[in-house]
Amino acid sequence: MTIWFDMDGTIADLYGVQNWLEMLIAEDPTPYAIAKPLTHFSLFAKLIHKIQAKGVKVGIVSWLSKNGSPEYNVSVELAKMDWLNRHLPSVQWDEIKVVSYGTNKWEVCGKNSADVLFDDEEKNRENWGGHAYTPNEMIAIMKEMAR
Repeated sequence: MTIWFDMDGTIADLYGVQNWLEMLIAEDPTPYAIAKPLTHFSLFAKLIHKIQAKGVKVGIVSWLSKNGSPEYNVSVELAKMDWLNRHLPSVQWDEIKVVSYGTNKWEVCGKNSADVLFDDEEKNRENWGGHAYTPNEMIAIMKEMAR
């Protein structure tokens, strides 16, 4: 079983960055680098460690920017990886998948019906073949899983 976390709008406040859309359209990766965490990360990391100690894997599945050039997509992926390393340095992710915008996340994550997805995008939750939840449900569900 793997717990998958989306980044933008789920654990990273991309949409809270001033002028984020204009910057993405201009192929500026800054919003991905400067987005603030959307949850208390010391608790989040602690819960991840407890869940992993129970044998559950954790992963990131995140989209690239819509209509990004290949060069920009590389910059976005690097910014996302740097963001994870900076904000969650103690977490050893089992998998990180940064995929094209609009990709069905269920299709790229192994299709295990026991897997869990936390994602702010309703379509991603609807398309998920396992258990899918909003970011608002994340900490409570993780606390249950960590028991």
